[in-house]
Amino acid sequence: MLVFKRLTALAVMNGALLAGAGAALAEPGRPTNWQLGLQESVTPVMDIIISFHNYLFIVITLITLFVLGLLVVIAVRFNAKANPTPSRTTHHTMLEVAWTVVPVIILVAIAIPSFRLLFYQLNLPAVDLTVKATGKQWYWTYTYPDNGKFEFDSFMVKDTTKLRPDQPRLLGVDNEMVVPVNKVVRVQTIGNEVIHAFAVPSFGIKIDAIPGRLNETWFRATREGIYYGQCSELCGKDHAYMPIAVRVVSEQAFATWVDEAKKKYAREDDARTNVAAADPSTAP
Repeated sequence: MLVFKRLTALAVMNGALLAGAGAALAEPGRPTNWQLGLQESVTPVMDIIISFHNYLFIVITLITLFVLGLLVVIAVRFNAKANPTPSRTTHHTMLEVAWTVVPVIILVAIAIPSFRLLFYQLNLPAVDLTVKATGKQWYWTYTYPDNGKFEFDSFMVKDTTKLRPDQPRLLGVDNEMVVPVNKVVRVQTIGNEVIHAFAVPSFGIKIDAIPGRLNETWFRATREGIYYGQCSELCGKDHAYMPIAVRVVSEQAFATWVDEAKKKYAREDDARTNVAAADPSTAP
């Protein structure tokens, strides 16, 4: 048993080191080569997700080592050579109670922080800004209802020669979603023709964009920068080329951007899509 305890302690220490190495190698806002662990967090929601992930990693490591230890003990002590006369015991009340109660306790210990995280994710605090993200085949359209009547499309930059030095291949876009730092942003999502999913790993958000249904989530970015995500629901042939780029700027820079965006992306109230209707008199 002393060996088993030492193996358990070693595994927990290695798990902590791996988690720390993953955080060190991960770059905020984008995936990196040979990355270990999740992307670095820049929101309170993602902070809790990473903490919950590390907690679960320790739990499953201990369970795995415990099961491994039992298998080793059984293989060594109860093989035919070491134990030629096997026990014929069929019931053991305390053992049966233990292997029923202990898993229940483990599940409760996992469920409580899980429910807390879900409650925190699904209950929106007081909102400072609303952005509507409409998933289309295969790009995003962003609308800012709180800041004037403007919206714009965001396409992936396919020509690598047109990428900025700070833009990664297959994630860089021509028009980024822009939000202020340290402000609660509500993201409303809807699909235009098929189901999409709006996901940004560093924010800890992922929500479906379904035609005819308005979903919403929220985030509060605590650090300026550009954070990337992708559509995370199979939506057709160009699903892999539907990136999301969110630029987090200061409040002053956001106000300046809004003034420029109102002029650049302005739309009139009557600028609606005209749908041709068949004349009943001409119907066969």
